[in-house]
Amino acid sequence: MADTGRGTVGTGRGTAGAPSWATTPAVRKTMLGNRSRDTAPELRVRRAVHAMGLRYRVDRRPEPALRRTADLVFTRARVAVFIDGCYWHGCPEHYIEPASNVDYWRPKIARNRERDIETTAALAASGWQVLRFWSHEDPGQVAEAIAAAVREHRP
Repeated sequence: MADTGRGTVGTGRGTAGAPSWATTPAVRKTMLGNRSRDTAPELRVRRAVHAMGLRYRVDRRPEPALRRTADLVFTRARVAVFIDGCYWHGCPEHYIEPASNVDYWRPKIARNRERDIETTAALAASGWQVLRFWSHEDPGQVAEAIAAAVREHRP
C-alpha cells in the first residue's frame, strides 16, 4: 500500500494512528480523490468567461495574508469568484446529510459554511467584490454575472 502523506490508504486509519474519518477504506479512497480545484463546474465557468475575452488567475489568494483561495481572481478589478460545491458547502437546494458518520460530517459542513461567510466578509473589508455561485448553476449565466462585475469594477 502506498503512503499518500495522509495516512496509509486501505487501512481505515488516519494520520498519527488516529481513526479515519471515513467509514470504510473505499469511502476514504473516494473522498481523497475529490478535487479542490479544476472541478467540472469550475472548468465550464472558466471556459465561458475566457470565451468572453476576460483573463483571470486560477486558484489564487486574493489577499496574500488571508489563507483562502478563490477559484477565479480578477486582480485589477478586485473581483474574487468562488464556485461552491453543493455537498461541501451545504447547498440549501441539494445538500443531503450523509447517513453514516454524521458526528463528523455535520460539524465539518457547518464549519465550511462559516468559513465561507468569514472569507466573504474579510475580502469585502479589503475592497474585493466577492461572487459566490453553486456548482449546479448554469455556467453561461454565471459567466455573464462575472463579466458584468468585472466590467463594473475595472479601473
